[in-house]
Amino acid sequence: MVEPICISRHCPEMAPMFIVLLIMFIVFVSLVAIAIKVLIFCKIFSKAGYSWALGLLMLVPIANIIMAFFLAFADWPVCKELRKLKQQLEKSKA
Repeated sequence: MVEPICISRHCPEMAPMFIVLLIMFIVFVSLVAIAIKVLIFCKIFSKAGYSWALGLLMLVPIANIIMAFFLAFADWPVCKELRKLKQQLEKSKA
């Protein structure tokens, strides 16, 4: 007869506790990963010249896809300002 695989052969009442701890660990790691993702996107949006709070939209399921496309294809305020400054510099040289 095949003996069932047990998490702890010496203390079978610990199996539910192990499962609870495993689930808590997975939830904790997931929350840390989500927090890091949001922090990164908040920093990217602020460096692009937008409000850092737009990075919080990365938590919203459909908005995260839309915001990624917006960030990729929109004309960033930082780029607009750079073009404006280059034009002013060219005018002052002429």
